[in-house]
Amino acid sequence: MTQPDIVPPASPLLDTSLGEGLRIGLFDSGLGGLSVLRDLRQHMPLAQLLYVADSGNAPYGERDDAFIAGRALAISEFLLSQGAQVIVVACNTATAMAVHTLRQRWPELPIVGVEPGVKPAVAVSVNKRIGVLATPGTLASDKFKRLIEMHGQDALIVLQPCPGLAKEIEAGHLDSPALRALVETFSQPLREAQVDTVVLGCTHYPFVAPLFQQALGPKVRIIDTAQAVARQTQRVSAELPRLPRPDYKPTTQLWTSGSVSHLAQVADRWLDLKAQVSVFP
Repeated sequence: MTQPDIVPPASPLLDTSLGEGLRIGLFDSGLGGLSVLRDLRQHMPLAQLLYVADSGNAPYGERDDAFIAGRALAISEFLLSQGAQVIVVACNTATAMAVHTLRQRWPELPIVGVEPGVKPAVAVSVNKRIGVLATPGTLASDKFKRLIEMHGQDALIVLQPCPGLAKEIEAGHLDSPALRALVETFSQPLREAQVDTVVLGCTHYPFVAPLFQQALGPKVRIIDTAQAVARQTQRVSAELPRLPRPDYKPTTQLWTSGSVSHLAQVADRWLDLKAQVSVFP
């Protein structure tokens, strides 16, 4: 008797648009990159997210180029060892200072950086007066200067360095008197310049966007690029292999070079994310 052909059941198709079967590595100088992680989780809820907060060395905005490049290489190497297929540099300063180093080291690896949203700000501004809030390191970088040359020529760009702001946000209290004082100090020059659009040029700053909105006034539009970063991550990962390992789960894993309990508490309070946090080696 002829044996019937046995057709194995078809494997279920992976929903690649939602990140199923994909491992994404992110890092920041500290807690700020959680704002990018938040949007990635919304856009790609089935991806596994691997996040390193280098809080023991924060803030990067006050470090030199060589130090930042060294940390970026070490952290990316670790994330790749954990199975990351994409690296998201969820830090404006690290992108400005080190993303070229990472791309030279891994030319075939999809690497997504973040940069201040000058281009969309120019597009939406009515009076073409735009403020950029960022760390001194970001504003002084060659990468940022090229960004202004490419997209800022048709507007008055008011640069506002914010020394100490990322460090204060790292403390985890988003409505402290010290934080409010810094926000007011950095907002005043922008009010005086009559900007109608303000760019958040550090991934820490979206967590205090309500304070900036209050200080700048309701008519000022605030630009945050975290959603654009999430969409770019979707695009660059579209062709990557999506074969989950047997132990694959769409979870979020966190590591920190600072306080484990602090990162766990902040992730819970800011993102309602209850995740296991480990010490970054």
